[in-house]
Amino acid sequence: MANSTDVALGAPPSKKLRTVKSSPNTEALNAALAASSIANPPKPVEVIRTDYKPLKWIVKEVELEFRLFDGYTVVDSTLIIGKNPNAADDDHNEYEGLVLNGDETNVKLLSLSKDDVNLTRDEYDLSPGKLIVSNVQEGSVVKMTVEIVPEDNLQLSGLYKSGGMFCSQCEAEGFRRITYYPDRPDVMATFKRVRIEAEKAKFPVLLSNGNLLEEGDCEDGKHYAVWHDPYPKPSYLFALVAGDLGCMSDTYMTKSGRKVDLKFYSEHGNVSKLRYAVESLKRAMKWDEDTFGLEYDLDLFNVVAVESFNMGAMENKSLNVFNISCVLACPITSTDANYQRVEGIIGHEYFHNWTGNRVTCRDWFQLTLKEGLTVFRDQQFSGQVNNSAAVKRIEDVLVVRGRQFNEDAGPMSHPIRPDSYVAMDNFYTATVYRKGAEVIRMYDTILGSKGFRAGMDLYFKRHDGQAVTCDDFLAAMADANNVDLSQFARWYSTSGTPTVTYSSSFDAEKGLYQLTLSQSSRSDEPLFIPVAVGLMDKESGEEVVSTVILELKEAKQTFDFSDLKGNVVPSILRNFSAPVKLVPASDIDESELAFLACHDTDGFNRWDSAQRLYTCAILKVMGQEESKSTIDLVHQTFGKTLTDETISDDSIRAYALKLPSESTLAESVEVIDPPAIHLARKLVMTMIARTFQDQLMSCYNKLTALIEKDGAEFNVDGVSVGRRRLRNVCLAYLCSIVDTAEEQSTAAALATRHFESATGMTDKLSAFNILVSMRGGGEEARDAAIKKFYEDANGDPLVLDKWFASQASADLPDIIERVKNLVAHPDYSLEKPNRCRSVIMSFTMNEAHFHDASGKGYEFLGEMLEKLDKVNPKVAARTTAGSLIGWKRYGDERAKKMKIQLEKLKALPRISNDLSEIVAKGLKK
Repeated sequence: MANSTDVALGAPPSKKLRTVKSSPNTEALNAALAASSIANPPKPVEVIRTDYKPLKWIVKEVELEFRLFDGYTVVDSTLIIGKNPNAADDDHNEYEGLVLNGDETNVKLLSLSKDDVNLTRDEYDLSPGKLIVSNVQEGSVVKMTVEIVPEDNLQLSGLYKSGGMFCSQCEAEGFRRITYYPDRPDVMATFKRVRIEAEKAKFPVLLSNGNLLEEGDCEDGKHYAVWHDPYPKPSYLFALVAGDLGCMSDTYMTKSGRKVDLKFYSEHGNVSKLRYAVESLKRAMKWDEDTFGLEYDLDLFNVVAVESFNMGAMENKSLNVFNISCVLACPITSTDANYQRVEGIIGHEYFHNWTGNRVTCRDWFQLTLKEGLTVFRDQQFSGQVNNSAAVKRIEDVLVVRGRQFNEDAGPMSHPIRPDSYVAMDNFYTATVYRKGAEVIRMYDTILGSKGFRAGMDLYFKRHDGQAVTCDDFLAAMADANNVDLSQFARWYSTSGTPTVTYSSSFDAEKGLYQLTLSQSSRSDEPLFIPVAVGLMDKESGEEVVSTVILELKEAKQTFDFSDLKGNVVPSILRNFSAPVKLVPASDIDESELAFLACHDTDGFNRWDSAQRLYTCAILKVMGQEESKSTIDLVHQTFGKTLTDETISDDSIRAYALKLPSESTLAESVEVIDPPAIHLARKLVMTMIARTFQDQLMSCYNKLTALIEKDGAEFNVDGVSVGRRRLRNVCLAYLCSIVDTAEEQSTAAALATRHFESATGMTDKLSAFNILVSMRGGGEEARDAAIKKFYEDANGDPLVLDKWFASQASADLPDIIERVKNLVAHPDYSLEKPNRCRSVIMSFTMNEAHFHDASGKGYEFLGEMLEKLDKVNPKVAARTTAGSLIGWKRYGDERAKKMKIQLEKLKALPRISNDLSEIVAKGLKK
């Protein structure tokens, strides 16, 4: 191939006549690659964990220059090459040269040189997904110029444009959509110099990782900024933002006395909604110093709020990019749950600075190394700083049981460290994150907080600045505590949810209580399962044995408790000490569940016992079994919980009164019948509401008076949140009594008063969620509330997302037609992930109606997914994984209709790797 023309750095090319021109051969090669990828996408390639090999050549230092123009962007890169110290001389690498990844459908190569010499065609190999440069050596300098079009990047991976702002998202493999680079986490390079140039009037803010070195004006109304990040990082942590943004500034003084500038950016109209996020960050920084001795390591920390973002947020070194739903908060647009989510995710992304950035993953199979660990850290932070630890634990376990257990039971079941993948983005799952956090929590349970801290200290001492594996973390925990954790390692390779079965006996003469535990899982050998147990006296209701950790390491073990004066009721798996299903060896003793629900000193198990009792009642109603005795126990438990003055936390009371969700109930049956589950739950809820109508109304009025007494001042402290949460639970029960037209009108009137008097989004949305499902005598109130909520939103995207989501979740017979109308609404867009999720995902979680026997819900989703995959494959894949691929659990007729939609998706002439992998797993026999 003839030489290509070098780039004159800093000389902006014109749209029609570019300064940078590729040779005819290079131009033809680029065009052929892109055309081939579009017309004949490469077959999905499965990546196997055990095939990992380090690259022979890596990048040690990087310099980048971005020139942002209308309609395209030019990226210049300078790579300093070195031999990989982790690659042994006798390693048989597939490629001997420098291997760079690139997405040819997005990246157009304009020029390429090595050591200031333009490369000929036989000195590099450009093929789909790869650019390989031959004959490199230690210190070689590879330069290239590419062109990309962020405006056309609807996948929101790489560099894209959201509204009037340029933004990047590079995890997991987005950097290859920006330029050619060894885009894998074990290549950690110093991004020595990143220069961004753009039109100053349109993009006055230019941000990247690290510290700002210089900035200034250029010709033609442009300006530039140069950034330097002193810490080596993988390409997935690179970030760039350019836009016209407002800013809220603050500072934080570290424990060692160093001042850190904090800057939060958003659209100008949203700056006032950033204060809670700023304060959350400061709390997180202090908590990490106090708990783990970890200080922030730069002088500047930037956060940017973006409306169009596939994920919740991204921990790019010193430049965190957040979905607006995870950073903006104010009383009129945000619920209490939104506030808690902001604080939790702010903490999560900040904690990644050490658990993910300073120490990162060797390869993507180790994703739980950073995500599971950091989720555990943000859970501990949220539980300790602003929330009851028991409340936080309940909320986290609800997600594990409602989402992760469901994932374990379906075709997407995988260990927290997967063995293979086709599209890595498909493994940002509840298993990797939530079950991964439960595995980290088990380290803390087994070793104790001091032992866990010792393991963390050793982990950072050994691996700071490295890309490592889950095995390295386990070794640090074991070595710091001088314990053998080799059996515990099986959690990393075992898929599915283990089951722990229990039975017991009591010898009154000897005062001996024996608890027998057995385990079953997909592991060939027993797991190491920590089971937290306490014993409650059966007569007095007092705790006679406080929590102990039983180490279940064998298939079956018996544990003795001696010197007891009377029989006891066991409180097993306290605080959900392991991510397992707990079942009795014989029939469930419902009286023991009721006893624990009223007396257990462990807040989590007290809640959990009530949930298990409620589940028994709902399943009996669904199966049309004799349920009077069970309902009587439910009424006793509910009444005690509603009035028990020993419960000081209203949030705990609220959660203890709520019935299990339909998704949680589905985990208790072999064949899922969503309409039947929905109806049975609804019947039990109404039964309870009628029995306790006066007490519920009394509680509701009492809480209303307390809230009104507090006045207009809005707080998200535990007391205020608890009051609102409990009052809204009472409201939901009271408004479930709608069997007659008169009752419908009464319920609608109460919900409307609640809606209209709400001083914040928590109460307003709770009432709105009830009103959107009103029928008969409540239809007028329903339609008025829908109109009012939309008008009050005044175009605010986060409020509109709630408006869409509530309606897609409504319990109405014509919901499918209503959802079709929502996707035809002018404010709906497939190109905005938040809006897409608010309708499509919300509808798929409206299980009784999505799984309507007609199959119309499946047909609608299939049509949406076909369109969505062309726009944003990552969102399409996640929607499919959460809705259609579990078809085998839904009975023959539903399963047949769900499978048809999967087969239609499989047959699409062009289907993304993301969606293809999920569909293939769903159809796998």
